[in-house]
Order: sequence, then C-alpha cells, then structure tokens
Amino acid sequence: MKILRSRGLFFAFFFALSFCLTDYVSAQGYKAEALSEAPPTELAGPVREALSPTAIRVSGPGGVLCDIWLRKAVAGKGNAAQSLGVLYPQLAEGTLVAAIRFPNGVKDYCKRPIKAGVYTLRYLLLPEDGNHMGVAPQRDFVLASPAEVDGDSATVGIDRTIDLSRKATGSDHPSVWSLGPPEEHPKSLPSVFHLQDGDLWFVEFGLPLQAGSGDVALVPMALIVAGSAPEA
Repeated sequence: MKILRSRGLFFAFFFALSFCLTDYVSAQGYKAEALSEAPPTELAGPVREALSPTAIRVSGPGGVLCDIWLRKAVAGKGNAAQSLGVLYPQLAEGTLVAAIRFPNGVKDYCKRPIKAGVYTLRYLLLPEDGNHMGVAPQRDFVLASPAEVDGDSATVGIDRTIDLSRKATGSDHPSVWSLGPPEEHPKSLPSVFHLQDGDLWFVEFGLPLQAGSGDVALVPMALIVAGSAPEA
C-alpha cells in the first residue's frame, strides 16, 4: 500500500473503504464498551492523574483484547493546518495520548511481539524516508512504552519517545500502533469497525483536545488494535 500523493484522494480512499468494506462487527464477536475502572496502579502517579477515571474495553472472539484509558485532555492546536499524509496535525510528537493494558501477549502493527502488561501510548509521525514507504497510507502512529519506564505525563522529544518504546519490544525497534481515519458517521462511541483490506480492526473514540483557548473538544480518532502493516 503506497502513500497517496493527493490529500483529497487519501481521505476519499479511506472513507470509501470505511463505507464499502466495513463488516458487521457483532457477528465476529468484536465490540468496544465503557469500562468503569480507574487507571492501573502500574502507571506512575503523574500519568494516572492525567488519564480518564474510566476506560474503553475492546473484546474479540478470544476475550478481552485490551483496555484503553484516554487522557482527560490533550494539549493541541485547535486549528492546525492539514498536511499530506497526516490525520491529526493538532498533536505534537511525543504527546502522551493514552495508556493501554493487554491481558495477553500481542503483536503490534509491525508484528513485533510485546508482553502482557500496561503501556503508555505517545503520538509520533512516521519519518518521511524510503525505509518506511508502504507501511501505512498515513504517518500517524502511537508508540507503546512499558508503564514502569514512562512516568511523566509531559510531552517528550521524538528520540525519547522512540527510546522508551524500544523497551517494549526489547529490540532496536519501537512498538508501533497505527492510527487511521475514523468512520464518518459512527452510530456511537466508542465503537469498533473492520476493514477487509489488510484485515484491520479499529477502535474509534473521541479524544479530548484542549486548544490554547482552554476549550476542550472531542476529536474522533481510530486506532488499529488488530492487524498488521502490509510490509510487515
């Protein structure tokens, strides 16, 4: 799958997939629902304080896939200019977006295994170089880092984000999880939808974004929780 050259074609492509290739989720046993549970104690105090007191639980045919705690409010730019291949220009790289708990070992978007446990998720853009062509049609990702090594809710640098995430895989490669465009008209949030192209499962939610004015607005966002890159 190559990076699309036209922003208009890019969004038209993904929205067309969302409408034409979305499976009937409940028939497959996948669902997203609210979970009344505080952030895990494995997380450092500053991170727990920054997160919502409730979570999103994503379940599949084999049981619980993951639990996700979003930030109460993510600092960002409310009127950020769009750029080619970037879905969420409001976010700064290295921003803590959420925490996630996997009850079982999983493989990330690049098929790298990580152990069961609790991880932070920080936003990062895929580098614009030849080494990453074909990984995804957009550059937006979150990197997972073990809760025990990422104890600060503040935005950190790109290199720091990558270094923290390498500890999730125990290798030179970070643990990457792809973001994608949400459905245009979801019935409710949180929700789950499926794209047959690549066999990708997305959880969709509203991320609270706090602009410079102090106002908080929900930004629809979708995270791939099952499925892998075509080049992986």
